[in-house]
Amino acid sequence: MSTRIVVVGGGTAGARLAQRLPVTLLGEEPHVPYNRVLLADVLAGRYAPEVIALPETREPVRLGVRAVRIDRAARTVECADGSLVGYDRLVLATGSNPVLPPLRGLRGAELPEGVHAFRTLDDCLVLRDRVRPGVRAVVIGGGLLGVSAARALAALGAEVVLTQQGERLMERQLDTYASALLREHMEALGVEVHTECRVSGLRQRDGEVTAVELADGFVLDAQVVVLACGVRPRVALAREAGLDVGTGIVVDDELRTSDPYIHALGDCAEHRGRVYGLAGPALEQADVLAEVLVRDVPAAESSRYSGTRALTRLTLGGAQPLDLASFGEATPQPGDDVVQLTDATRSAYRKVVVRGDRLVGGVLLGDLAAVGTLARAWEGDEALPEAPLLHLLTHDGGS
Repeated sequence: MSTRIVVVGGGTAGARLAQRLPVTLLGEEPHVPYNRVLLADVLAGRYAPEVIALPETREPVRLGVRAVRIDRAARTVECADGSLVGYDRLVLATGSNPVLPPLRGLRGAELPEGVHAFRTLDDCLVLRDRVRPGVRAVVIGGGLLGVSAARALAALGAEVVLTQQGERLMERQLDTYASALLREHMEALGVEVHTECRVSGLRQRDGEVTAVELADGFVLDAQVVVLACGVRPRVALAREAGLDVGTGIVVDDELRTSDPYIHALGDCAEHRGRVYGLAGPALEQADVLAEVLVRDVPAAESSRYSGTRALTRLTLGGAQPLDLASFGEATPQPGDDVVQLTDATRSAYRKVVVRGDRLVGGVLLGDLAAVGTLARAWEGDEALPEAPLLHLLTHDGGS
């Protein structure tokens, strides 16, 4: 194809598009594109870094190239090394940055020795080199990322403390019962869990972290601190270019920004007021955009993005691994029907929420045999068959 397509960002979204189309892909990291979802497995030593590499792109990726400015009039991207890359269509897949909490002892993006974000392969490799059996590690943040990091550090033999400001672990994905089972599992792995616990500062000696201070005055000794407090879309490049930016870079159903020659997708994109921050939506957006970029006729429904119903899935290792999945609305509204199955002896829990004749959400922990059928019923948003609701939680989903 003769159209020059330049993609800024070598993460999941950018790499997927580069697998579908011949593009110039500018990757800021020195590594070939990799599966960020598996970073915790690399940290735990389950996978070598090369194992999590994504499939090869149509054209070689330009690694270690950071885009610093977009000239929309000239349609060029300026890179940190001074080079200019011209485009006919530009795709921003700049991803997201870790959120750094406002703690005493943190100054901007410069982290003290021993304090690490957990977002990139380099973060992972530095942590892996630092952590040894018996090292005291504190993870700040009890969401999906924090739980994954704590599990991986425990697998390396670290003495891990997991702190969560909210009432329970993974409160965005799990209900109260499932979160309690997750906590039991983490504690069985040797992780000390503190919920409703606000971290206020870091203690240092000679520029190296020594402890974490809690708001109630309690102090946790720490040789390693992992910041897992969420992520924020990387929008600086787009904002400086004058594109519309909300929480993320605002795009329409063709993943087009306020400039008709620039698109955005993945963690940095905001579609219909929502930023997903998950691999599934990023892949779907890339597939839609590939169709948009190659067609010369008015948009068909197949080449429009209408949103993604995203399923969260996680496997936690240990002597007895634990699988969990959640989707949609796990907390029922008045009038909803709720079906739950619990097997305390196997730490298994399944729950679905039904509104009228539609499946609107669910949580499965320990036994995911029914997750495929449930996810399809939820993603399709179709009327459920007239069968007892308990059949939704059987291994075949009642089909």
